[in-house]
Amino acid sequence: MARPSGSVGNLITDYYGHLPDVVKRCADDLRPCDDPNTFSPGFAFPTLDDGLREFFSAATARWTPLGSYGDSRITLLDLTGNPGTQTTKTFASLLIVARAVEHIRRTGQPVLLFTPTSANKGTALRDAVLRALDAGLVTPDQLRVATLAPRSCLGKLRSSRLTTDDDLRRRNPLLVLDSPRAEDVKALGRRFVAEHAEEYARRTGGRVWFSLELANYLVADAARAFFEHDADPVPGGRPRLHAHAVSSAFGLLGYHQGRAILEETGASEPARRPASLLVQHLHTPDMVLNLRHGDFDRAHLPAYEFDAGSGLHHQSADPHFPLATDDPGELLDPTFYTHRPVTSTAMNEIIRRHGGDGIVVSLHECVARYPQLRAYLADTGRPLPADLRRLREWSLVMALTGVFNAVDRGLVDAGRDIVVHGSGSYGLDDYRPAESGDVSEVRTTADIAVAVGDC
Repeated sequence: MARPSGSVGNLITDYYGHLPDVVKRCADDLRPCDDPNTFSPGFAFPTLDDGLREFFSAATARWTPLGSYGDSRITLLDLTGNPGTQTTKTFASLLIVARAVEHIRRTGQPVLLFTPTSANKGTALRDAVLRALDAGLVTPDQLRVATLAPRSCLGKLRSSRLTTDDDLRRRNPLLVLDSPRAEDVKALGRRFVAEHAEEYARRTGGRVWFSLELANYLVADAARAFFEHDADPVPGGRPRLHAHAVSSAFGLLGYHQGRAILEETGASEPARRPASLLVQHLHTPDMVLNLRHGDFDRAHLPAYEFDAGSGLHHQSADPHFPLATDDPGELLDPTFYTHRPVTSTAMNEIIRRHGGDGIVVSLHECVARYPQLRAYLADTGRPLPADLRRLREWSLVMALTGVFNAVDRGLVDAGRDIVVHGSGSYGLDDYRPAESGDVSEVRTTADIAVAVGDC
């Protein structure tokens, strides 16, 4: 495998030749599907030339030691290097768009990418489409993107040339749904494709690609394991644990697919496979509940008692859950909005075989740790804002808080090194939020169809 320069690498171009092996492990069907209702371009990627290298140049990763906590050495796997997204969704989105580009070149058929999102996935797809246009890989009438986000995530949506250019804004609508359940965007999105994709194909000759499928994300995330193996191979005598703030744990599942490939090719051994730590928040602790109890029933949450003196809710029965919180049902970050994720079974099996655990954190715990976390991250490429009120993406803070709490509570084996996946971190100083005029509010599939139009 190509060795990254020092501790920095490109998770796509450095491992481009390994994509076919990854795809075979992650995808059930590699063939294109031209049915408008279930369209997929297949898993063919364009030949890696200068234009594609420019397009993929945002797919950077950095391996950064942070020092120690207790007797654990902490390393940040920073996946936030693309300034257009500052989240790990960059990698999968670039590969999704690359597959669309290959399909367009092969068939001449335009593609409309469509996805529900809590914000970050949609932001990354929009950024990838804009990068493809800027690199000259496609034209605006060949590739478009429409995203559907909950109104609760409006503050995370970003302005870019897809919003400031009138023609691009019309072709690439930014849609929001005002609903009490953030997850309703997924059901509405699927209904839109079922009810309107065939008619869209008849009118325009193009295809709607509903890209919210697990395999589309596993393929990109497998490269995390290759990068780790090149930057700092897992030693034989010192076990390692990977920690990740998760909603559905696509990133960790993809990482373990990459580890499996390393083991199958003899580059590593199953005995060296790192353990996993799932970090969640109280609004959606579903994966931790399922890991520990075999179902998603919130009745398994510990009972909290309100303390009028501190104004906090406390519990001491289960160290896997916050010991103190402002609200036992709080929404720490709307990015993590998935209830009953279908990925729990696969992640539970990985943890059963290779070790690990899960922990849930509260906003109160994250705020209490914030000055400490700022110190750990101060000399990295991902410093935290001095004023935590300006932080808009809490993934990295959640992950580190979960790690430190897990170490303190004995949930991490003594002497185990910890790799924290920096899957997202940004504040108000890092981007220009989308304005009200940049978005279209929708309530029905017909509203989406009107917003998408015939462009």
